[in-house]
Amino acid sequence: MKKVILITGASSGLGLAAARALAAQGHRVYGTARHPEQMQENAFNLILMDVTDDASVQHAVNLIIKAEGRIDVLVNNAGLAFAGPLYTMPVAYAQQQFEVNFFGVVRVSSAVLPSMIQQKSGLVINISSIAGLLGVPYHGLYSASKFAVEGYSESLRMELKNTGVKVVVVNPGDFKTSATINRQHVASTLNHQQLNAESEAAIARMAADEAKGSHPDLLAALICKIVKQSHPAQRYLVGAIGQTIVPTLKKILPAAVFTKLLSAYYGIK
Repeated sequence: MKKVILITGASSGLGLAAARALAAQGHRVYGTARHPEQMQENAFNLILMDVTDDASVQHAVNLIIKAEGRIDVLVNNAGLAFAGPLYTMPVAYAQQQFEVNFFGVVRVSSAVLPSMIQQKSGLVINISSIAGLLGVPYHGLYSASKFAVEGYSESLRMELKNTGVKVVVVNPGDFKTSATINRQHVASTLNHQQLNAESEAAIARMAADEAKGSHPDLLAALICKIVKQSHPAQRYLVGAIGQTIVPTLKKILPAAVFTKLLSAYYGIK
């Protein structure tokens, strides 16, 4: 059955790939962007939405419901990332990180869910990250915001158990997208040679992993698969096997051993 689908952050990367793939399967897809006028997209409907603005979110949701009568699937994908040391990170950056990655999810979900509950059906897919299951050094604000999405999704799933609305979390590993060049780096304000070297090494490792990361079409195919399923799983990990296995290693290894291994991988000896 063809569905009405809303995808946030569809101007590039994973969101754009998913929107195009879903539209190719015949779904009525509405992708959001802060500057839709800067894109020429014919595969799906591209509409204005700023996930940090209540009025913008509600206007976009009302527009879709007025046009289609319903929203069957919400994909919360919009996000941003800051990289840098937590020990000198200004609080304003943490607030901005959460405003998009977490409160954006809450804001859009709260605008869409009442209609899903009334129609007694719906699917919410929250795009988290492997970094939402383990803390990544010098990417800590991003990890924290995705950890918040994890907790929100678990609670929401239980609250909606008897409504016909399902909640799924997708945890991507590293993908080759524009996120690498769009990541905002916040330099340390400390004159500390070792810590500064470790910060640079960790951020360089992130960029290298993303440069050889999976193609966005891999995640797009997974989203299409989830949308088709009557009983989707609660969680899907997607990406290179070397990354998707890491959350399992965190569960089975002693905490000190896992922390040592992960730290070493990011250049913290």
